[in-house]
Amino acid sequence: MDIKEYMQTVGRQARAASRRLTMATTAEKNAALMHIASAIRREKAALVAANQLDLDAARANGLEPAMLDRLTLSEKGVESMAEGVEQVAKLPDPVGEIRDIKFRPSGIQVGKMRAPLGVIGIIYEARPNVTADAAALCLKSGNAAILRGGSEAINSNRAIAALVQEGLQAAGLPAECVQVINTTDRAAVGELITMREFVDVIVPRGGKGLIARLLAEARVPMIQHLDGNCHVYIETDADPAKALKIVENAKTQRYGTCNTAESLLIDRSIAAAQLPAIAAMLTGKGVELRGCAETCALVPNAVAASDEDYYTEFLAPIISVKVVGGFDEAVAHINQYSSHHSEAIVTQDHSKAMRFLREVDSSSVMINASTRFADGFEYGLGAEIGISTDKIHARGPVGLEGLTSEKWIVLGDGHVRA
Repeated sequence: MDIKEYMQTVGRQARAASRRLTMATTAEKNAALMHIASAIRREKAALVAANQLDLDAARANGLEPAMLDRLTLSEKGVESMAEGVEQVAKLPDPVGEIRDIKFRPSGIQVGKMRAPLGVIGIIYEARPNVTADAAALCLKSGNAAILRGGSEAINSNRAIAALVQEGLQAAGLPAECVQVINTTDRAAVGELITMREFVDVIVPRGGKGLIARLLAEARVPMIQHLDGNCHVYIETDADPAKALKIVENAKTQRYGTCNTAESLLIDRSIAAAQLPAIAAMLTGKGVELRGCAETCALVPNAVAASDEDYYTEFLAPIISVKVVGGFDEAVAHINQYSSHHSEAIVTQDHSKAMRFLREVDSSSVMINASTRFADGFEYGLGAEIGISTDKIHARGPVGLEGLTSEKWIVLGDGHVRA
C-alpha cells in the first residue's frame, strides 16, 4: 500500500463527506445514530469475536494488563457503546444555532451561528469503544471523522466502523462521513497530522509518547492535553470529613485516569490535625505518599518527594504531598506544577473559594468536589471527545459544542455601507 496515496484518498473523501454533512438535518443525523446503535446491538457476538482476535494477539505480544483491560470489549461493553450512541442522538444539535442577533446603527443585524469544524482526525490507542463514541460525536456535530485507532485494536475497530458506515448509509448519508484508517502502518499518522488541505483539527487520545510526537510533527491544529497532574488543596477552613472523603475519591476511585488527583496540598495550620488521618486512609488503600519534610515528620511512612514528583502524573497508587503556608502558596504551587487539567479546593471560606476559581489556571476548577468529576458525561455533555488543556477554542471536556465553532452572520435588506 502506498500510504501517502491512500491517506490522500481518505482525506479527499472526508472533505467531500463533510460538505454533505453541512446540509444534513438533525433528523438525518439522529436517524443515522439510531441505525448505528441498532447495528451494534445486532452484531454483539461478532464484535466480541473480533475483539477476541485482538486480545489473543495482544497477549501473545505481551501487552501489559492495564492496556489489555482497556482493549477488552465484553457484551456489556458492546451494550454500553450502543447506549452511548443513543445518548448522543438525544442531545441537542448545536449546528445552526444562532445567538446574539443585534441591530447596528447602519440597519443591518449582526450575530453568530454555530457551525461544524469540518474534518476531524482522531488518533487513539487501545480503546475500541472510542471508535463508536468519536463517530457519534463527530456525526452529531456535523463533522466528518478520520479515525486512527491503535494497531492492537485493528480487528475491533474495523468491525465497529463497518456498522457505523452501515448506519450512515441507511440514513442516506455518505459512508465516508466516518472512515477508520485500514492500516497499522505508523506512517499513516504522519500523513494524517500534516494534511492541512483535508483535515481541520486533530484530537489525540493517548499517552505522553503519542502526544509528544504529535506536538513535534503536526501541522494540523490539535485539541489535546499532555498530562493530568491534578491537585486537591485542603485549606485552613476545610471540613475534615469532607476533606477525607474528597481525597479518598479523587485519588483512589481509579488510578489510571487523567482526572485522578496526583498531588495533595494542605495548610500548615491544620496539617498536624488532619494529615495523619488522610495519610492513614491512603496507606490503607496501598497508596505511597511522597512528601515534603513537614509531611514526612507528620507521616512516618511517607518518603521524601523530589521536585520532579510534584510535576508527575503517576497514574498509579502514588501521591505527592506538600504542606503549604497558606492560600497564596498553594495557588502558586498549583500554577507552577500542575498540567492545567483539574484542581480542587476543600474549604468553607467562600471568599477563598471564589479566589481559587479565579486564580487557578486550569481547565476545570472545583470547590468541595472530587477532581474525578472532570468528565464530559458528569458535566452534562452526554459524552466527550477528550479533555483539552489548551486555552484556544475548547478547554476542558470537549463535547458537541467543542466540535463546532462560530461564524459571524449579517442580515440585511439591500443595505450598503456608507
